[in-house]
Amino acid sequence: MPYEFVLLAALGLGVGCFGTLIGAGGGFILMPILLLLYPGRSPESLTSMSLAVVFFNAASGSLSYGRMKRIDYRSGLLFLSAGIPGAICGAWVVRYIPRTAFDLVFGLVLLAASLFIFFRPEREPSQAAKLNARFARTIIDAEGARHEYAYNLPLGIGMSFVVGFASTLLGIGGGIIHVPAMVHLLDFPVHIATATSHFILAAMSLAGTITHAASGTLAGTLPQTAALSFGAVVGAQFGARLSSRIHGRWIMKSLALALGLVGVRILVLAFWR
Repeated sequence: MPYEFVLLAALGLGVGCFGTLIGAGGGFILMPILLLLYPGRSPESLTSMSLAVVFFNAASGSLSYGRMKRIDYRSGLLFLSAGIPGAICGAWVVRYIPRTAFDLVFGLVLLAASLFIFFRPEREPSQAAKLNARFARTIIDAEGARHEYAYNLPLGIGMSFVVGFASTLLGIGGGIIHVPAMVHLLDFPVHIATATSHFILAAMSLAGTITHAASGTLAGTLPQTAALSFGAVVGAQFGARLSSRIHGRWIMKSLALALGLVGVRILVLAFWR
Protein backbone atom coordinates (compact mmCIF):
# COMPACT_ATOMS: atom_id res chain seq x y z
CA MET A 1 0.00 0.00 0.00
CA PRO A 2 2.74 2.58 0.78
CA TYR A 3 4.29 1.69 -2.59
CA GLU A 4 1.02 2.61 -4.29
CA PHE A 5 0.91 5.96 -2.53
CA VAL A 6 4.50 6.79 -3.57
CA LEU A 7 3.63 6.05 -7.18
CA LEU A 8 0.44 8.12 -6.95
CA ALA A 9 2.37 11.06 -5.46
CA ALA A 10 4.89 10.83 -8.33
CA LEU A 11 1.99 10.75 -10.79
CA GLY A 12 0.49 13.80 -9.10
CA LEU A 13 3.84 15.61 -9.39
CA GLY A 14 4.01 15.10 -13.17
CA VAL A 15 0.34 15.90 -13.69
CA GLY A 16 0.60 19.02 -11.55
CA CYS A 17 3.68 20.31 -13.34
CA PHE A 18 2.36 19.91 -16.88
CA GLY A 19 -1.18 20.90 -15.95
CA THR A 20 -0.01 24.19 -14.46
CA LEU A 21 2.32 24.86 -17.39
CA ILE A 22 -0.58 24.84 -19.83
CA GLY A 23 -3.21 26.17 -17.41
CA ALA A 24 -5.38 23.05 -17.60
CA GLY A 25 -5.10 21.76 -14.05
CA GLY A 26 -3.88 18.32 -15.13
CA GLY A 27 -7.25 16.60 -14.91
CA PHE A 28 -7.26 15.76 -18.61
CA ILE A 29 -4.09 13.71 -18.00
CA LEU A 30 -5.06 12.28 -14.63
CA MET A 31 -8.59 11.17 -15.49
CA PRO A 32 -7.59 8.81 -18.35
CA ILE A 33 -4.89 7.29 -16.12
CA LEU A 34 -7.43 6.75 -13.35
CA LEU A 35 -9.73 5.06 -15.88
CA LEU A 36 -6.87 2.65 -16.63
CA LEU A 37 -5.74 2.13 -13.02
CA TYR A 38 -9.21 1.55 -11.57
CA PRO A 39 -11.33 -0.11 -14.29
CA GLY A 40 -13.91 -1.35 -11.77
CA ARG A 41 -14.75 2.04 -10.28
CA SER A 42 -17.67 4.18 -11.36
CA PRO A 43 -17.24 7.40 -13.35
CA GLU A 44 -18.63 9.35 -10.38
CA SER A 45 -15.95 7.97 -8.05
CA LEU A 46 -13.11 8.69 -10.47
CA THR A 47 -14.30 12.19 -11.34
CA SER A 48 -14.49 13.04 -7.63
CA MET A 49 -10.85 11.96 -7.20
CA SER A 50 -9.69 13.84 -10.26
CA LEU A 51 -11.53 17.05 -9.37
CA ALA A 52 -10.11 17.10 -5.84
CA VAL A 53 -6.58 16.79 -7.25
CA VAL A 54 -7.32 19.49 -9.82
CA PHE A 55 -8.39 21.80 -7.01
CA PHE A 56 -5.15 21.40 -5.04
CA ASN A 57 -3.11 21.69 -8.24
CA ALA A 58 -4.95 24.81 -9.39
CA ALA A 59 -4.83 26.46 -5.95
CA SER A 60 -1.07 25.90 -5.73
CA GLY A 61 -0.47 27.10 -9.30
CA SER A 62 -2.66 30.16 -8.78
CA LEU A 63 -0.48 31.29 -5.89
CA SER A 64 2.56 31.27 -8.18
CA TYR A 65 0.75 32.94 -11.08
CA GLY A 66 -0.60 35.55 -8.66
CA ARG A 67 2.96 36.46 -7.66
CA MET A 68 3.76 36.81 -11.37
CA LYS A 69 0.75 39.19 -11.73
CA ARG A 70 -0.56 37.28 -14.73
CA ILE A 71 -4.07 36.57 -13.45
CA ASP A 72 -6.92 38.69 -14.80
CA TYR A 73 -8.92 38.57 -11.56
CA ARG A 74 -11.80 40.71 -12.82
CA SER A 75 -12.45 38.51 -15.85
CA GLY A 76 -11.92 35.40 -13.74
CA LEU A 77 -14.59 36.40 -11.20
CA LEU A 78 -17.05 37.26 -13.97
CA PHE A 79 -16.48 33.87 -15.60
CA LEU A 80 -16.90 32.12 -12.25
CA SER A 81 -20.37 33.62 -11.83
CA ALA A 82 -21.48 31.20 -14.55
CA GLY A 83 -18.82 28.51 -14.20
CA ILE A 84 -19.61 27.50 -10.62
CA PRO A 85 -23.33 26.81 -11.27
CA GLY A 86 -22.27 24.81 -14.32
CA ALA A 87 -19.77 22.83 -12.25
CA ILE A 88 -22.41 21.94 -9.66
CA CYS A 89 -24.81 20.76 -12.40
CA GLY A 90 -22.11 18.58 -13.98
CA ALA A 91 -21.25 16.92 -10.66
CA TRP A 92 -24.88 15.83 -10.23
CA VAL A 93 -25.40 14.64 -13.81
CA VAL A 94 -22.32 12.36 -13.98
CA ARG A 95 -23.84 9.78 -11.61
CA TYR A 96 -26.44 8.89 -14.23
CA ILE A 97 -23.96 8.10 -17.04
CA PRO A 98 -22.81 4.46 -17.67
CA ARG A 99 -19.05 3.85 -17.73
CA THR A 100 -18.84 2.87 -21.43
CA ALA A 101 -20.79 5.93 -22.57
CA PHE A 102 -18.67 8.11 -20.30
CA ASP A 103 -15.43 6.80 -21.85
CA LEU A 104 -16.70 7.40 -25.39
CA VAL A 105 -17.79 10.98 -24.68
CA PHE A 106 -14.57 11.72 -22.81
CA GLY A 107 -12.34 10.37 -25.60
CA LEU A 108 -14.22 12.25 -28.33
CA VAL A 109 -14.08 15.54 -26.43
CA LEU A 110 -10.32 15.23 -25.96
CA LEU A 111 -9.68 14.29 -29.58
CA ALA A 112 -11.85 17.10 -30.95
CA ALA A 113 -10.13 19.65 -28.72
CA SER A 114 -6.73 18.38 -29.83
CA LEU A 115 -7.51 18.77 -33.53
CA PHE A 116 -9.01 22.22 -32.99
CA ILE A 117 -5.98 23.55 -31.12
CA PHE A 118 -3.34 21.95 -33.34
CA PHE A 119 -4.72 22.96 -36.73
CA ARG A 120 -6.22 26.35 -35.94
CA PRO A 121 -3.78 28.99 -37.24
CA GLU A 122 -2.47 31.67 -34.93
CA ARG A 123 -3.98 35.05 -35.46
CA GLU A 124 -3.76 38.53 -34.07
CA PRO A 125 -7.05 40.22 -33.15
CA SER A 126 -7.90 42.89 -35.71
CA GLN A 127 -8.30 46.53 -34.70
CA ALA A 128 -11.97 46.31 -35.68
CA ALA A 129 -12.43 43.37 -33.35
CA LYS A 130 -10.80 45.31 -30.53
CA LEU A 131 -13.03 48.33 -31.14
CA ASN A 132 -16.19 46.20 -31.28
CA ALA A 133 -15.30 44.12 -28.22
CA ARG A 134 -17.37 44.86 -25.15
CA PHE A 135 -14.74 44.40 -22.47
CA ALA A 136 -11.18 45.75 -22.77
CA ARG A 137 -8.42 44.69 -20.36
CA THR A 138 -4.83 45.72 -19.67
CA ILE A 139 -2.56 43.56 -17.49
CA ILE A 140 1.03 44.42 -16.53
CA ASP A 141 2.85 41.40 -15.11
CA ALA A 142 5.65 41.26 -12.54
CA GLU A 143 8.29 41.46 -15.28
CA GLY A 144 6.79 44.69 -16.63
CA ALA A 145 5.30 43.14 -19.77
CA ARG A 146 2.10 44.88 -20.87
CA HIS A 147 -0.80 42.72 -22.14
CA GLU A 148 -3.70 44.52 -23.87
CA TYR A 149 -6.71 42.62 -25.18
CA ALA A 150 -10.49 42.90 -25.50
CA TYR A 151 -13.28 40.33 -25.76
CA ASN A 152 -17.02 39.73 -25.91
CA LEU A 153 -18.05 39.47 -22.24
CA PRO A 154 -21.46 37.74 -22.73
CA LEU A 155 -19.74 35.10 -24.88
CA GLY A 156 -17.10 34.56 -22.19
CA ILE A 157 -19.69 34.15 -19.44
CA GLY A 158 -21.86 31.77 -21.48
CA MET A 159 -18.80 29.76 -22.44
CA SER A 160 -17.82 29.51 -18.76
CA PHE A 161 -21.11 27.81 -17.84
CA VAL A 162 -20.50 25.17 -20.51
CA VAL A 163 -16.89 24.73 -19.37
CA GLY A 164 -17.96 24.39 -15.74
CA PHE A 165 -20.56 21.76 -16.62
CA ALA A 166 -18.20 19.77 -18.84
CA SER A 167 -15.34 19.98 -16.37
CA THR A 168 -17.13 18.28 -13.48
CA LEU A 169 -19.04 15.95 -15.80
CA LEU A 170 -15.74 14.63 -17.21
CA GLY A 171 -13.56 15.20 -14.13
CA ILE A 172 -10.97 17.20 -16.07
CA GLY A 173 -11.21 20.58 -14.34
CA GLY A 174 -12.18 22.49 -17.47
CA GLY A 175 -8.87 24.21 -18.23
CA ILE A 176 -8.29 21.93 -21.17
CA ILE A 177 -11.39 23.52 -22.73
CA HIS A 178 -11.13 26.98 -21.20
CA VAL A 179 -7.58 27.85 -22.23
CA PRO A 180 -8.01 27.25 -25.99
CA ALA A 181 -11.43 28.95 -25.87
CA MET A 182 -9.98 32.00 -24.11
CA VAL A 183 -7.09 32.19 -26.59
CA HIS A 184 -8.96 31.48 -29.84
CA LEU A 185 -12.46 32.83 -29.14
CA LEU A 186 -11.79 35.65 -26.68
CA ASP A 187 -8.31 36.74 -27.86
CA PHE A 188 -6.59 36.39 -24.48
CA PRO A 189 -2.75 36.31 -24.58
CA VAL A 190 -1.65 32.71 -23.95
CA HIS A 191 0.21 33.38 -20.70
CA ILE A 192 -2.67 35.44 -19.27
CA ALA A 193 -5.15 32.76 -20.37
CA THR A 194 -3.22 29.95 -18.65
CA ALA A 195 -2.85 31.92 -15.40
CA THR A 196 -6.47 33.16 -15.33
CA SER A 197 -7.73 29.70 -16.24
CA HIS A 198 -5.86 28.27 -13.26
CA PHE A 199 -7.51 30.80 -10.95
CA ILE A 200 -10.94 29.90 -12.36
CA LEU A 201 -10.14 26.19 -12.11
CA ALA A 202 -9.39 26.42 -8.40
CA ALA A 203 -12.86 27.78 -7.65
CA MET A 204 -14.82 25.61 -10.11
CA SER A 205 -13.10 22.37 -9.10
CA LEU A 206 -13.68 23.22 -5.44
CA ALA A 207 -17.41 23.63 -6.13
CA GLY A 208 -17.52 20.28 -7.90
CA THR A 209 -15.47 18.57 -5.19
CA ILE A 210 -17.75 19.87 -2.42
CA THR A 211 -20.76 18.57 -4.35
CA HIS A 212 -19.15 15.13 -4.66
CA ALA A 213 -18.13 15.16 -0.98
CA ALA A 214 -21.68 16.07 0.08
CA SER A 215 -23.02 13.07 -1.82
CA GLY A 216 -20.46 10.74 -0.15
CA THR A 217 -18.66 9.86 -3.39
CA LEU A 218 -15.26 11.14 -2.28
CA ALA A 219 -15.17 9.31 1.06
CA GLY A 220 -13.94 5.98 -0.32
CA THR A 221 -11.03 7.49 -2.25
CA LEU A 222 -9.43 9.77 0.37
CA PRO A 223 -6.02 7.97 0.74
CA GLN A 224 -5.41 7.86 -3.02
CA THR A 225 -6.70 11.42 -3.47
CA ALA A 226 -4.40 12.70 -0.71
CA ALA A 227 -1.32 11.10 -2.30
CA LEU A 228 -2.14 12.48 -5.75
CA SER A 229 -2.92 15.94 -4.34
CA PHE A 230 0.37 16.13 -2.45
CA GLY A 231 2.32 15.52 -5.66
CA ALA A 232 0.12 17.93 -7.63
CA VAL A 233 0.71 20.80 -5.18
CA VAL A 234 4.49 20.41 -5.51
CA GLY A 235 4.35 19.92 -9.28
CA ALA A 236 2.29 23.09 -9.74
CA GLN A 237 5.15 25.21 -8.43
CA PHE A 238 7.53 23.75 -11.03
CA GLY A 239 4.99 24.20 -13.83
CA ALA A 240 4.39 27.87 -13.03
CA ARG A 241 8.14 28.59 -13.12
CA LEU A 242 8.57 26.76 -16.42
CA SER A 243 5.76 28.78 -18.03
CA SER A 244 7.91 31.92 -18.03
CA ARG A 245 10.55 30.18 -20.13
CA ILE A 246 8.37 28.61 -22.82
CA HIS A 247 6.74 30.45 -25.75
CA GLY A 248 2.94 30.46 -25.78
CA ARG A 249 2.83 28.71 -29.18
CA TRP A 250 4.67 25.68 -27.80
CA ILE A 251 2.45 25.59 -24.74
CA MET A 252 -0.60 25.28 -27.00
CA LYS A 253 1.04 22.68 -29.25
CA SER A 254 2.02 20.61 -26.21
CA LEU A 255 -1.52 20.82 -24.94
CA ALA A 256 -2.91 19.66 -28.31
CA LEU A 257 -0.50 16.72 -28.53
CA ALA A 258 -1.24 15.53 -25.01
CA LEU A 259 -4.97 15.80 -25.64
CA GLY A 260 -4.80 13.79 -28.84
CA LEU A 261 -2.74 10.94 -27.39
CA VAL A 262 -4.96 10.58 -24.35
CA GLY A 263 -8.16 10.86 -26.39
CA VAL A 264 -7.11 8.13 -28.82
CA ARG A 265 -6.08 5.86 -25.95
CA ILE A 266 -9.44 6.21 -24.19
CA LEU A 267 -11.40 5.64 -27.40
CA VAL A 268 -9.41 2.50 -28.23
CA LEU A 269 -10.10 1.07 -24.77
CA ALA A 270 -13.78 2.03 -24.95
CA PHE A 271 -14.30 0.26 -28.28
CA TRP A 272 -12.14 -2.70 -27.19
CA ARG A 273 -14.36 -3.14 -24.15
